[in-house]
Amino acid sequence: MSRKFFGTDGVRGRANTHPMTAEMALKLGAAAGRYFASDGRKHRVVIGKDTRRSGYMLENAMTAGLTSVGANVFLLGPVPTPAVGMLTRSMRADLGVMISASHNPYTDNGIKFFGPDGFKLSDTAEIEIEALLEKEPDLAASEEIGRATRIEGDRARYVEFAKTTFPRDLRLDGLKIVIDCANGAAYKTAPEVLWELGAEVIPVGVSPNGYNINKDCGSTHTALAAETVVAHGADLGITLDGDADRIMILDEAGKVADGDQLMALIAGLWASDGRLRGDTLVATVMSNLGLERYLADKGLQLLRTAVGDRYVVEAMRSGGFNLGGEQSGHIVMTDYVTTGDGLIAGLQFLAAMIRSGKVASALSRTFEPVPQLLRNVRYRAGAAPLDQASVQKVIADGERRLGQSGRLLIRKSGTEPLVRVMGESEDETLLEDVVGQISDEVGRFS
Repeated sequence: MSRKFFGTDGVRGRANTHPMTAEMALKLGAAAGRYFASDGRKHRVVIGKDTRRSGYMLENAMTAGLTSVGANVFLLGPVPTPAVGMLTRSMRADLGVMISASHNPYTDNGIKFFGPDGFKLSDTAEIEIEALLEKEPDLAASEEIGRATRIEGDRARYVEFAKTTFPRDLRLDGLKIVIDCANGAAYKTAPEVLWELGAEVIPVGVSPNGYNINKDCGSTHTALAAETVVAHGADLGITLDGDADRIMILDEAGKVADGDQLMALIAGLWASDGRLRGDTLVATVMSNLGLERYLADKGLQLLRTAVGDRYVVEAMRSGGFNLGGEQSGHIVMTDYVTTGDGLIAGLQFLAAMIRSGKVASALSRTFEPVPQLLRNVRYRAGAAPLDQASVQKVIADGERRLGQSGRLLIRKSGTEPLVRVMGESEDETLLEDVVGQISDEVGRFS
């Protein structure tokens, strides 16, 4: 059974437009609350959010839906997505909710759920919650309506937790670090963690106003942080996205290292220390072919999954692996966290810098990537470009031309009306031509 509202990372859309309306958030809250209340006891739910203006509306609506079916709600305010996963488990809650559209602009928002173990819900659970949306809510009796409480100290708990993932025998003294929080959920926690560990911190993107989340800053717009690194002579830059579950590293010259490079570094170090379970890194089909070659040279395996950190985590859990992630900067280390955590991944990179005595640029280019080209092509509402014969033909022609020396990955975004056209080839001229022709044909349906 397919999901109608849930995508690769919860329910997402343009704020105040279906399905990202207060009405839908109320219904989702009631459905999720009823799903977890099947054993008849009163349940605890934690709700976090990022800094979008629409977060107030959705937070209140979710709270109304959850309390209407008898759940007690604990409101965290703006916290990183990984903090919601951690606090759901730490507070013995039955459900965690994060209100965020991650790296998207403020006009979008989303709702994603975490189970009592701190991991995102499975496809099966999401399908069952969707089924409850079609039914009248089973409202609690008047005397059983839930209570909502805004709690204090949750940010401090996450700060302390994040510091425990950094080796206790190390400090960041003498390091000058630019941290770009994308005007998002980590605008207080990330600079605080780095400062408490001894770094000289230069914060960027720490003045949220409800509208500037991810705007010309953060892990998807690294130019500002890169300029700041160079201007201040910083040792490196750490850029997060709006909900702080992604990271990009900038070296001392402001050059970007993506998630593939960071995963390669951590995988190699953990393998050397005997920490990499199953000698396997889990990543998606988007990860660079150069990463796969690098791991193979070290006798390690790359296990690929569908796009989406939830599928990475599912493969990690089923296979007993402890490191995975995405090229986009989701780095999942289940020894520490249940989902991607940009700050904690950054701390792993900093620990490697200190222990090796090397500068950031010496660690951030672990392998030579195969030339890769990605284009996002927007299509009009209701169109289905990948079902069109003309698009299928140009894709088949492209695959034939690339042959064994490259690969194509064409997929529809799970959160936006986009087709993502990705290709890899040592022949960059051929790659540009193939990806360009496919993008042009898909673009006819915009």
